Amino acid sequence: MTTQTIDGVSVNTQANVYFDGKCVSHGLTLPDGTKLSVGVILPATLTFNTGAPEIMECVGGSCEYKLDGSNEWLKSSAGEEFSIPGNSKFEIRVTEPYHYICHFG
Repeated sequence: MTTQTIDGVSVNTQANVYFDGKCVSHGLTLPDGTKLSVGVILPATLTFNTGAPEIMECVGGSCEYKLDGSNEWLKSSAGEEFSIPGNSKFEIRVTEPYHYICHFG
């Protein structure tokens, strides 16, 4: 099921802009202190590094991703998610705007 709204959150109004504007997100904090980011990645192939484990939830568009140490590109579309281990990296390939929620573990 695709998340449509997130109620009762604090929003960081300063956008996080990465890769010359190809990825833009806003940080959210839930009432229990859980942190998320909500954003969009424009068409590109990018490499992200992780500190904490992350779950990327697709809420619109689609992407292909490749986890560190793998040679296999996997697809994630609206309503799907994928997990990235902490202290790792992943590549993401986007051909249409990819709208996501990043859940930090």
